Amino acid sequence: MNGHVALISGASRGLGAAIALELGRRGAGVAVNYFGSESKAADVVRQIQSAGGRAQAFAADVRDEKQIEAMIESINRQLGAVDILVINATGPQPFVALEELDWKACLDQLEFFVKSPLLLSQAVISSMKQRRWGRIIHIGSEVFERGVPKFSAYVAAKGAQLGLARSWAMELAPWNITVNLVAPGWIPTERHADVPQADKDQYAAAVPLKRMGLPEEIAQTVAFLASDAAGFITGQKLSVNGGNTLH
Repeated sequence: MNGHVALISGASRGLGAAIALELGRRGAGVAVNYFGSESKAADVVRQIQSAGGRAQAFAADVRDEKQIEAMIESINRQLGAVDILVINATGPQPFVALEELDWKACLDQLEFFVKSPLLLSQAVISSMKQRRWGRIIHIGSEVFERGVPKFSAYVAAKGAQLGLARSWAMELAPWNITVNLVAPGWIPTERHADVPQADKDQYAAAVPLKRMGLPEEIAQTVAFLASDAAGFITGQKLSVNGGNTLH
């Protein structure tokens, strides 16, 4: 990936950090976006740089158009034009029963999984078209297929995100820009530190491969879709969940 610049939203921890490290290891210049974890973002940058890679941390709320514009200007100056965009940032994901669900809760999820992808993609698509090369990779979820109870706001937003990916893939194909979505299963990260082990064991027991996935496995899948080897793959949802869904 030498010569490419990747922007990963929400890359200070969890899946985003793993993706940033993997793309950096493969030679991409990496823009590590963060919102509230400056020290963790700096640690990701240090790890990439210590391995000989290029990386910088960039603060921005990816739901805010002006902050995204400022971030892209900084990335362009410090690393170069973004031609690999990984849309990963997320927020709280509360379980809410239908009787208690309100429209604001739905909008909160849509801001992360429709508004943020829209603003980020619009901010980088011009340079991708000029190069006639680009990769947009959404981080989705298996929940859209599984229909998790009391999770409808999140499930609906993830379904909308998949719709964006499919439609944009068709729209951007003439410029050799691919758009795909990686749909992980439940991958334990820092955000799941307080989840009882019994819950994780119960989930893993139902997975055909009888285990939970690793952040590195998601990162390697993203790296493949970002590579030239995946140049003929677009508009697809690639599930990385041990066979937990079939479609």
